[in-house]
Amino acid sequence: MNAPFPAGRRGTDVARVDLVLVDADVAGLVRTELDGCGIDDAGIAALWARATDLDKIVPLIDEEYCAAYFARLRAMARLAAAPHVPAAM
Repeated sequence: MNAPFPAGRRGTDVARVDLVLVDADVAGLVRTELDGCGIDDAGIAALWARATDLDKIVPLIDEEYCAAYFARLRAMARLAAAPHVPAAM
């Protein structure tokens, strides 16, 4: 949670996924879960969606630190999402 955001990646996207937005969304949802506040159905769906986005983009990132940063973010998203099943649509 304390790792610096990859230099030069603010305002960029990979495969149409905004890196700052995915980072902020996952960090906020994971923080909510860690604080014991619980994530509502919309938050659970968002967390699963962001984990899927990260599955898509991590293999496409060619800079080592950036790829590792978003791989860790993906791991955090998956760990926080794992106990929750997204609500049926």
